[in-house]
Amino acid sequence: MSPEMATGHREKAFELLQADAAKILKLIEVQMENLTMPQCPLYEEVLDTQMFGLSREIDFAVRLNLVDEADGKGLLESLERQLSALHEASMRK
Repeated sequence: MSPEMATGHREKAFELLQADAAKILKLIEVQMENLTMPQCPLYEEVLDTQMFGLSREIDFAVRLNLVDEADGKGLLESLERQLSALHEASMRK
């Protein structure tokens, strides 16, 4: 595989992971706005399941050398910060 092709695969892999993180954030936003409160076990179950799935995707991409481990951790940390801010905002309502 050429270096350009490898770089393209790495960029695409990270873009896909970012898109999955955005989907999780949107799912939680919709759930908080329309369905349940953050104290609800259903909310926690969905959040835990989605975050676990994303972390496994990131681990897989890291093992394939498609994503740098630090970038993957950074993506998860960023999503966790956004979800925390969303949770705090909903508690103030």
